[in-house]
Amino acid sequence: MATTSSNRAEPWRKRLHIPAYRVGEAARYAQISTQTVVAWHKLNDRHVLSEKQDGERLSYLQLIEVAVVAAFRKAKIPLGEIRAAREYVKRSLGSAHPFAEYQFKRYGKSLFTELDEDKGRRKLVKANQAGQLAWKEIVGPLLKEFEYEHEGVAIRWHVAGPSSPVIIDPRLSFGTPVVKGVPTWIVKGRFDAGESDSVIAEDFGIDVPSVREALKFEGVLPGQQQKWTH
Repeated sequence: MATTSSNRAEPWRKRLHIPAYRVGEAARYAQISTQTVVAWHKLNDRHVLSEKQDGERLSYLQLIEVAVVAAFRKAKIPLGEIRAAREYVKRSLGSAHPFAEYQFKRYGKSLFTELDEDKGRRKLVKANQAGQLAWKEIVGPLLKEFEYEHEGVAIRWHVAGPSSPVIIDPRLSFGTPVVKGVPTWIVKGRFDAGESDSVIAEDFGIDVPSVREALKFEGVLPGQQQKWTH
């Protein structure tokens, strides 16, 4: 992945590699089990994620890889095909975190990504089959919950779904889940302290539906919603 000198100077980019997320957090965000995340990181020839020692936290890039692989599995992509795609991009492009640094698409059970060609052109290749060329017309977008910058890095994850305002963005609040820039854990803390959704919304200058989405993401139960305004 090409990175310009001006981009390297952006302070938030350093946070892409800092271990900041517990495995349990990553599992909850990706809606999978903690055991699954651990298995995907196992240090053997069958792991589908970057290598990680037991007990070590995940960086933002590692978190996004967990989320992307989880999305692939929900789309019924076999682990073997995911592993093959990761190894091809890692080997061909020297990427330590292929699923966070490149955008993938799906057709059937195959995974595709675009690579740079001569004269600024790009080619679509079948990543899980050693880079075979593919026709762009047959491949559509797969991962709508991720937004990518022009160089390919997944810079924003709509962690509660494409239509939800809850996002994880390394440029905002050190990568903690936020809604309209406000960490969701802070919203929940205010709610647990007895404040209504309308009061919280007014204090932070955001709308009530966004506050409710933050509370929903933080696991507020129906019985706790008596403080919601109607």
